[in-house]
Amino acid sequence: MTHAIVHTWRLLKWARTLARHGALQGLERDPNAPARLRRLVRLARVGARVPASPRYADAFEAIGPAAVKFGQTLATRPDIVGEEAALDLYRLQDALPPLPFETIRPQIETSLGRPIESLFAHFEVEPVGAASIAQVHRAVTTDGRTVAVKVLRPGVEEEFARAIDTYEWAAAQIEAQDRAAGGGEIGRLQPRLVIATFKRWTARELDLRREAASASELAETMAAEPAFHVPAIDWPRTSGKVLTLEWIDGIKLSNRAALVAAGYDLPLLAKTLVHAFLRQAIAEGFFHADLHQGNLFALPVNRIAAIDFGIMGRIDRRARVWLAEILYGLITGNYRRVAEIHFEAGYVPAHHDVAEFATALRAVGEPMRGLPVKEMSIGMMLDSLFSITRDFDMVTQPHLLLLQKTMVMVEGVATALDPDINLWDTAQPFVEDWIRTELGPEAAVADRIVADVKTLYRLPDLVRRIEARFPAPGGAPPAPPLREIEIVRIGGGWRYAAVALATAVASVAATWLVIG
Repeated sequence: MTHAIVHTWRLLKWARTLARHGALQGLERDPNAPARLRRLVRLARVGARVPASPRYADAFEAIGPAAVKFGQTLATRPDIVGEEAALDLYRLQDALPPLPFETIRPQIETSLGRPIESLFAHFEVEPVGAASIAQVHRAVTTDGRTVAVKVLRPGVEEEFARAIDTYEWAAAQIEAQDRAAGGGEIGRLQPRLVIATFKRWTARELDLRREAASASELAETMAAEPAFHVPAIDWPRTSGKVLTLEWIDGIKLSNRAALVAAGYDLPLLAKTLVHAFLRQAIAEGFFHADLHQGNLFALPVNRIAAIDFGIMGRIDRRARVWLAEILYGLITGNYRRVAEIHFEAGYVPAHHDVAEFATALRAVGEPMRGLPVKEMSIGMMLDSLFSITRDFDMVTQPHLLLLQKTMVMVEGVATALDPDINLWDTAQPFVEDWIRTELGPEAAVADRIVADVKTLYRLPDLVRRIEARFPAPGGAPPAPPLREIEIVRIGGGWRYAAVALATAVASVAATWLVIG
């Protein structure tokens, strides 16, 4: 078990790096940040030559791969970090310095168990993209197919393990301090559970066989959307550290000028992306959760191809039903029903008033309903919803964080393609049809029969359990078990004061990045 001093030293180094690059200025100036935290952040930059303009991407690169992943997440949330920070962080998506081929080659040959020459007729030593976890090379197989070869950076698993170990420790210290102070905002945001969720997501990204399996599964579920293409996996050339898949020869959706010059129908591409995401998230419950512009390509005949399947989201059918009803209720202005769903799903504690929550939702939805179509935004709606969560003690739902993030990301990409698109109008027909299909009279009767039979079967066991141990239909799944972590007690000697200071500055800042 890593000693508390080691964790504290890591956190102090990370906080100092962030401060040195000016990356904590936003937190320091945020009037909503606790005054004590702002003072500690100022202390972290004492003696540092802080640049006039924050260099966020440089700071995250300097900290390491796990921090880069946080930076990639923040790049999709300009509503939180601001447009300037999001733009700077965006270059973390696929523009990191690559490792030399001499370092990558042994990784490929050891992982696949064969020399490169026996697998590929041609292998380009210069990568086409490099990110925090892996880099991608173009190659031609011995049977003549052009493929993309994604190779895990050597040693990245160990780096992530060390970083996440410290994230877990820091989150535990923060929650303990929050409980000692009587509980508050930190407890509502559940930093330990957020870190545990991030750890599971990362485990999938660090095993390229799981990424390959995710791509294969997504291709099957998206058969009903022929305009959305998922590249085929080359399984014989794929392992835990190497992923080989079909090469996508298209134009990145980030290159709007090239798309226009090539004659693509940009509004159609935007609608295709929105419908593909809705089918994945609502109809199938399995969605690509990293749909930024660098991972999306335009193909001939206005089709879209996606790459990079390391981050995927999964939602069970009950939760999808509730989410579809919430989305449809906001689209149609049925705030009372949306409020009831939040209570039934356990998102809002029962001691609050349904009618009051419905009024708060109305305050979010109605101003948007009066705006021109091109000014209405899912991102704006989510930002407003987040602002009322504190008043109603809504606990952070880690299983929905990916969905929320991806919804904002998809809207951003779609809006860049077609500034006049509105996700609400585009989504409504799809959501209506899905609700009608899934929740129509026949489906409702069938679901009730199945549910009743299952309830009778479980009756002896249900009698022995208390209701509070089960989430309401559509609610959050049970939290994963969290490992025991030693809590540093403050109250004796300068060493404990030093630990408290370092943890308060660095770990709170790191956890704030995760939650954001």
